[in-house]
Amino acid sequence: MSRRKPGKNDLFILEEPTIGLHLQDVRRLVEVIQRLVDSGHTVIVIEHNLELIAEADWVIDLGPEGGDAGGRIVAEGAPEEVARVSESYTGRYLKDWL
Repeated sequence: MSRRKPGKNDLFILEEPTIGLHLQDVRRLVEVIQRLVDSGHTVIVIEHNLELIAEADWVIDLGPEGGDAGGRIVAEGAPEEVARVSESYTGRYLKDWL
């Protein structure tokens, strides 16, 4: 049985990795994620932290609410594009952040 060599083109999925982190630690996390991407990996992050969202290459905003009132794509694209979608709660806050 052959095994692929670890460390290249991996997929990382992180759910709310900024919870409980100090702002400086969030910045460090952004740097680590960027290094992973720069090394050829794919990183998917489920997150509400605007600093991390603003650094994303692509944002998919689901909503417009939670539960039964959610689950559809409200906006997607670069953070600047999502910030222009008035129906997106994330976009509204992101617009002020950017």
